[in-house]
Amino acid sequence: METLPKLENNISQRAIPVWRLTNIIAEVIFYLIIVGLLWASYYFDWYRWAEIVLWLLVAVVPFGMLWSICFEPKFKQRHWKYGINEHFIYLKYGKFFATQTVIPMTKVQYVEAEQGPLLRKFQLYTITIGTLGEKHTIPALSDEEAFSLRAQIASHARLKEVES
Repeated sequence: METLPKLENNISQRAIPVWRLTNIIAEVIFYLIIVGLLWASYYFDWYRWAEIVLWLLVAVVPFGMLWSICFEPKFKQRHWKYGINEHFIYLKYGKFFATQTVIPMTKVQYVEAEQGPLLRKFQLYTITIGTLGEKHTIPALSDEEAFSLRAQIASHARLKEVES
């Protein structure tokens, strides 16, 4: 099996606070749902096993919150790499469950630079590369790097920019 060439490009360090904020929002909502269900189990007199399961979740979920807020964003940023040449786009992410993707330039149909509210606050973009059947993303790139990469991929794939 052939391995990927050594990939030098990492995503931005500013991805860490973006992912932390995203995870905080998701985890707080999830925890509030569990607490709400626990309240409902008492108010509506649900089965005893449901209360026990909910109390176990109330006890265990903070450990998952600790992982997803404190450690996962830094770990994710450190292990996200990409590379590009005139023939292929290389993506590599994950440590325990590593994924390596090679996208031939001949299969690229479009390249988008996307930015949501949190990414805008930290001046980051996500590049989406569309092929015939799939979308591949490179998350959290600085604005200069994102537009440079988008232009480079479009040039290698010989895509024409659509004027709006």
